[in-house]
Amino acid sequence: MPTLDPPLKQKLIRFALALVDQQRARLIVPPQQANSGYWFGGGNLIEDADGSLILVGRFRSGGDSRTGLVAGQRGHELAVFRSTDGGQTFEKDLSFGKPDLDVGDKRVLSIEGAAIARTESGIELFVSTEKDHVGYPPGFEEHLKPGTGVWSIERLRAPTIDGLIEAPRETVASSCEPEYVHIKDPFLYNSPQVGRVLLFCSHPYCWTSSNTGYAVPGKGGQSFDKPVFDFFPRGFTWDVAMTRGTCIVDIPPVGAFRDLNISLMFYDGGECVRNHSEHAEAVSRSRGYSCEELGGAAYIVDGDLDGIERLSVHRPLFVSPYGSGCSRYVDVLATDDGFYTTWQQSQPDGSQPMVMNFLAKSVARELLE
Repeated sequence: MPTLDPPLKQKLIRFALALVDQQRARLIVPPQQANSGYWFGGGNLIEDADGSLILVGRFRSGGDSRTGLVAGQRGHELAVFRSTDGGQTFEKDLSFGKPDLDVGDKRVLSIEGAAIARTESGIELFVSTEKDHVGYPPGFEEHLKPGTGVWSIERLRAPTIDGLIEAPRETVASSCEPEYVHIKDPFLYNSPQVGRVLLFCSHPYCWTSSNTGYAVPGKGGQSFDKPVFDFFPRGFTWDVAMTRGTCIVDIPPVGAFRDLNISLMFYDGGECVRNHSEHAEAVSRSRGYSCEELGGAAYIVDGDLDGIERLSVHRPLFVSPYGSGCSRYVDVLATDDGFYTTWQQSQPDGSQPMVMNFLAKSVARELLE
């Protein structure tokens, strides 16, 4: 893959920081409690045919992969919101509880990340859930902790958003391989080479890392081929344990990028699965870890996912000025007017509401000159 020269990389970083502006961020959906372990997010924003904005995400309470449901309900509601005033306010359109997303006899234990999209035939919703009655691969059964399950991604399709509640659940991404047994947090990208690509996060059976994979459309374009799990290796510093992609946005072909086809991929990173104690006399800094990741960015040339290159090599780019510093699940929607960026931002009380920032197209053009 062609490598960009340093001035162009700096322009990309400047543009990315203007999209994920921690100081200009405005709260749009609060969590259900103002406490650590509570958040709303892990979804995306799209524009409907009438110009309104549709937002999907999940409400989450305490609990994690170590404790199962013992410490909280975890992801207990998937919600779809709509804004008719340009993102100033959002009203809930649709809500799914855990039982609404069961797949056959596989009961949902936790709702994870989701992605919504408009299609020629209506609306598609990709949602990841943790389910029981799946089990770990042969030889690894004993590693599945009590009260926990296995993640996979399902797709729901309907002519309208309201129709999604009755839509069949079709599993589109799952794995029986120990190193990728958990698949979650879907997002979509329209590749110039192969069309719409499904990207996702994966975890091994031992929960020691978080990784990014993708699957391209299969024959006919309705299903997805076998996933590629290792196109974006974890980093060597702040993101050595976790590298979870969350969205890809194409850079406008203006200014210094007029003759280039460049895309930014935002990702969440961490240097450990569980937080480490700091040396009392060392430099104090935010450490990304499970459920409290920090944010980074990489770039892609000509839509080539297998040639992705980091912009945030040694340090994260996106750190909340509050709480743990967590800043994650970035999503960017490009419209005729500009760019709507949403993400989860840590707060002084430890919660993670969904926040938004809008960057006008004219400002974006100036940044890319």
